Amino acid sequence: MRISITETTHPSPKPDSSQLGFGRIFTDHMFLMDYTAGAGWHEARIVPFGPLTLHPAATVLHYGAEIFEGLKAYRRPDGAVQLFRPVENIRRLNRSAERLCLPRIDETDALEILTAFVRHEQDWTPSAPGTSLYIRPFLFGTDETLGVHAAKSAMLVIIASPVGSYYKEGINPVKIMIEDQDVRAVRGGTGYAKCGGNYAASTRASERAEQQGYSQVLWLDGVERRYIEEVGAMNVMFKIDGEIVTPALTGSILPGITRMSCIELLKKEGYPVSERLLSVDELAQALESGRLEEAWGCGTAAVISPIGELCYQGIKYPVSGGAIGPVTQYLYDTLTGIQWGTKPDPFHWTYLLD
Repeated sequence: MRISITETTHPSPKPDSSQLGFGRIFTDHMFLMDYTAGAGWHEARIVPFGPLTLHPAATVLHYGAEIFEGLKAYRRPDGAVQLFRPVENIRRLNRSAERLCLPRIDETDALEILTAFVRHEQDWTPSAPGTSLYIRPFLFGTDETLGVHAAKSAMLVIIASPVGSYYKEGINPVKIMIEDQDVRAVRGGTGYAKCGGNYAASTRASERAEQQGYSQVLWLDGVERRYIEEVGAMNVMFKIDGEIVTPALTGSILPGITRMSCIELLKKEGYPVSERLLSVDELAQALESGRLEEAWGCGTAAVISPIGELCYQGIKYPVSGGAIGPVTQYLYDTLTGIQWGTKPDPFHWTYLLD
């Protein structure tokens, strides 16, 4: 694939790693590519980072035809840069595209695009502990007519941001409120797709939780308001009586790549792992009886986020004594070790840029 490159004439200074935060600073360039029905994808280009120009009737602005992904590039101790399971992100992007009636991208072409862009911006990948280069591909409809229909034209954009910890607490346990009013998604909807509408619909509950001192909400299913689904923008796992339990992928839950990696790691270590329906009543009983030993969220942005407190209907339950549990710590240490290249990668998950 031919990718044209236009270099910025005003390169920005690299930021101090201690001031990164998450998603506030962006690299000098972005990737753009257009799609037109009949012609397919065309005009792949890396250009200076800047505003996008959209027609006021663009499909994305009126009907939410938009999807995105999130993955990271990591600076290894030897100075090289590597990605973590990028093909899985590409596959999920295409599943999301199919659900939102947006054009899909050939998997081989997508990997070539992704690696070419990251290679071009790799000097922005920080090396301080706990930092990385967050990569955000997004795809949206650009039809210049009003009317609900599958997109006939679209754009793929990739931007990148050097980042530190997602939560200000870092790896310290966070407090989570179980949400019993709003719902995130329903089966048959777009819950398994990574689309902006899912996150916009979750904002109100997250704001309420934050006002009460909680970092995120734990979602219940949208039909019965009974079964655990996700925590904030992450998948969630619980250790109950020695068994690792995570909600089954029933169509309303995002199939997380970190979730998949945790399951593979845990099974390799011999832990019993169940992907099944988990009711809030069962979880509350496990909390009350002390059988809930650990709980954590998992996702690309935070990797592993230990849960130190759960609140349900006004009752606060400490988890693991408010500390990081041993399984949670193992997953964090092992995954980040593989990602940053400080631990062996027996699964061949990493993709080293040449």
